[in-house]
Amino acid sequence: MLKPEFFIDLRSDTVTRPTDAMRQAMIDAPLGDDVYGEDPTVNALQEYTAGLLDKEAALFAPSGTQSNLLALFAHCERGDEYIVGDSAHTFRYEGGGAAILGSIPPQTVPMALDGTLALEAIEAAIKPDDFHFARSRLICLENTHAGEPLPLGYAEAVAGLG
Repeated sequence: MLKPEFFIDLRSDTVTRPTDAMRQAMIDAPLGDDVYGEDPTVNALQEYTAGLLDKEAALFAPSGTQSNLLALFAHCERGDEYIVGDSAHTFRYEGGGAAILGSIPPQTVPMALDGTLALEAIEAAIKPDDFHFARSRLICLENTHAGEPLPLGYAEAVAGLG
């Protein structure tokens, strides 16, 4: 059995505790102002991540809420909607940020205990191309729900809709 300090708890980014080596790395990390691009640690992380994912650039977002909002803003325009599970984090626990800050209302569908949304429910929630409706622009899935990852192949099945 793994020692508790090495246990990775996927329920939240706030419940996994750093190891002593991780704490030491934080103490030893060089500092700078990331707003001005002067934090060498953040710069190195962004460069490493961009290279790892074969992307031109990467952006460090220190919280899941901020990351989720950035993703929604990158994929949707004001007046678009996103389809999301009725128990999903972006809908229930982020203060309505997508709707309030981005004018991106959620269209909820029932969410199963394993984090999946019935494919038929997703298809039924997609609005017709009609100016009377918000444009269904994005299907938002949680990569884990209640600490469990989505079933293998599920995201691909969702991507294949339409």
